[in-house]
Amino acid sequence: MPKISETERVALGAGTIGFDRDIFTGSPSLQHIIDTYNPQLSEEERSFLDVECQELCEMLSDHDTVENKDISAEAWQYIREKGFCALKIPKHFGGKGFSTAAVSAVLCKLGSQSFDASCIVAVPNSLGPGELLARYGTAKQNDYFMPKLADGTLIPCFGLTGIHSGSDATSLIGSDGVVEERDGVLGIKMSFDKRYITLAPVAGVVGIGFDLQDPDNLLQGTGGTGFTVALLERGHEGLEMGPRHMPLAAAFPNGTVKGKDVWVTMDQILGGQDRCGYGWHMFVECLAEGRGVSLPAAAIAAGSLTSTAVGAYSRVRKQFKVPIADFGGIKEVLARATSNSLMCIAGGDLMNAIVDNHEAPMIISSIMKQNTTDRGREIVKDGMDVLGGAGICRGEMNFLGNSYMNFPIAITVEGANIMTRSFQIIGQGITRCHPHMMPLIDSLQSDSPDAADKFGIEFGNMASHGARNLWHSISRGVTSSVDNKMRNPDTSHSNVDALLSHHEKQLLRLSANFALAADLALLNGGKLKFQEQLMGRLADAMGAIYLGYSVLHFQHRHRDVEGLTAVTEHAMQMLEHEAHEALRLAAENYPTPLPGLAGKAVRGFASGMMGFATAPVGGFTRPYRPPSDTLTKEVSDLMTNPTAVHELFKQNTFTTTKKVHRVTRLYEAMPVCAAADEMQKLVRREKRAMTDDEAALQAAADAWRDELVMVDAVEFYGTMENTPGYERPALAQTRARLEAAKDKGI
Repeated sequence: MPKISETERVALGAGTIGFDRDIFTGSPSLQHIIDTYNPQLSEEERSFLDVECQELCEMLSDHDTVENKDISAEAWQYIREKGFCALKIPKHFGGKGFSTAAVSAVLCKLGSQSFDASCIVAVPNSLGPGELLARYGTAKQNDYFMPKLADGTLIPCFGLTGIHSGSDATSLIGSDGVVEERDGVLGIKMSFDKRYITLAPVAGVVGIGFDLQDPDNLLQGTGGTGFTVALLERGHEGLEMGPRHMPLAAAFPNGTVKGKDVWVTMDQILGGQDRCGYGWHMFVECLAEGRGVSLPAAAIAAGSLTSTAVGAYSRVRKQFKVPIADFGGIKEVLARATSNSLMCIAGGDLMNAIVDNHEAPMIISSIMKQNTTDRGREIVKDGMDVLGGAGICRGEMNFLGNSYMNFPIAITVEGANIMTRSFQIIGQGITRCHPHMMPLIDSLQSDSPDAADKFGIEFGNMASHGARNLWHSISRGVTSSVDNKMRNPDTSHSNVDALLSHHEKQLLRLSANFALAADLALLNGGKLKFQEQLMGRLADAMGAIYLGYSVLHFQHRHRDVEGLTAVTEHAMQMLEHEAHEALRLAAENYPTPLPGLAGKAVRGFASGMMGFATAPVGGFTRPYRPPSDTLTKEVSDLMTNPTAVHELFKQNTFTTTKKVHRVTRLYEAMPVCAAADEMQKLVRREKRAMTDDEAALQAAADAWRDELVMVDAVEFYGTMENTPGYERPALAQTRARLEAAKDKGI
């Protein structure tokens, strides 16, 4: 095994481990996360959501923002004055000192009205240097920067990704610094070429990540080399900020940060000279919130908005004189979007609580980023399919089109999902989170006299871990399959405790399968990092298991919400099927790690063992299937009628009575249209005419439907058409041809 470098060791040691390690043990505990994590908002945080966040949403027009490629000056001023850039800055520095759960809630509410506004607020509260200054800044830096960050004078950004970095942002290719001494002052000469930096075009201060070298040993033991962060204000000599990228239809400011031979003193290193080389730890703390909280907030907002507003639209919209909510194809799409939304909401709920518990889980944050943004894209795509023309015609009435166009941005940033899934989650997770892997590596690479004895002990621990999870895979596989066979999933989900117990058994079985599969994957040795298809399937399984526990945790916390058990059942069936399929495919496609007969033997053993563990009694122990049509219809109906579940899902979605707002109008129309639909069925069954009250109800529903099927249409569209005196070329040519024909007597 190649020796782990000091940089790799620092990276592996950064952040924290917790529930992600529990999954790798093969025996995570639902009760543990119920007892440990209970996300709550304070009265102050709830007030901010209801007042300041509501007021900001009132100012925003998603359509105008996208057309103008910026939010209004009024909105920018409000963001600064009301502390939206300082949600995570501690109160003693002038910030709000809000919890992670509160920040996520703010981003979700903003995201339900404007994707771009949510992005603008997200950066200072996850990827900006404010919280890092609070933790690592020198007294001088905090005295200078924190008041300006807290009151919005300085908008921050974080410059990490170089032009050759892509998703490997921490490679810091092309971002270099050398320690120098000038006129008796110790400092650093830096060069960097950054791109994709959100808020860079408007930021007043930027944190620059770079690779520090000290060839002349000028640091003299104070601080170290490697990943370092410098704080530069706009206008710093040699710093170039301003040019914008044009990310799809988005309007949030995103651009480049460049510098050539830029001189900074040690006072401008975040944390001072002592923190030179400490960037990995800072980066991980940024990343845990950026990847695990801010980006998932976009998916949570999309899920809440899509499942509830598109559900309402499905009740309002009629085709062939029937509400499209009654179409089987619509029900299938809406149920899938609702379950995916629950996964995102529940996953975010648990992740926020984990971070608020002072944890920085790298692997769970990666799972959240990849899973929720992937599912968010599918949710929005499903919503667009249901909306049809109402989704593709742009304008104030279209509440989903801009999210549809912009979701690939969330997929790409902070580590592209392909890389995150097929490399990072398992590549880092199997080393960092496996209960015995790091001790085994340490003993293998140790020079101490008892290294061989320690290796023997840890190797035995690894073997015991594998044997234990093989036994659990067999025993749990049989018992969970029997439990599945004896249960009717369409009717057995009403009892909350029974529901939680049943699905925890399934997740324990799948966790043991996953833990054993991870052990068997290690037979690839150093080649495992090149087996990205295997790692991707294991990441799929781990992600489904984490989201499964999140959904059960959420169900427990909202056990009194009528109807939620049906959505939980539907989501759990989806996740269990996903996890089992991923593990089955991992077994069937296990790679050949060595050449010749030895490689075939290893492959045969690992593939056979993995396949046996996932289905120890063949087809009987493959009980997982996608949700039935009966359950699908039940879940869809919960979103196309006024229900407690619909209320739960839309509770953090922006609504207003101060202006005409399509989503608010849909929410108002749905109960009227649902009541009219039920009334019509009753009248048809009883073969009678409507009463006066029933006729009034029908007229009200018809009026809502007439209003809410409308889409935007404009007299002039685009820059050219809005130019005074402009005539559409096609019309001008037609007119000219007709005049010419008339002159010819034709």
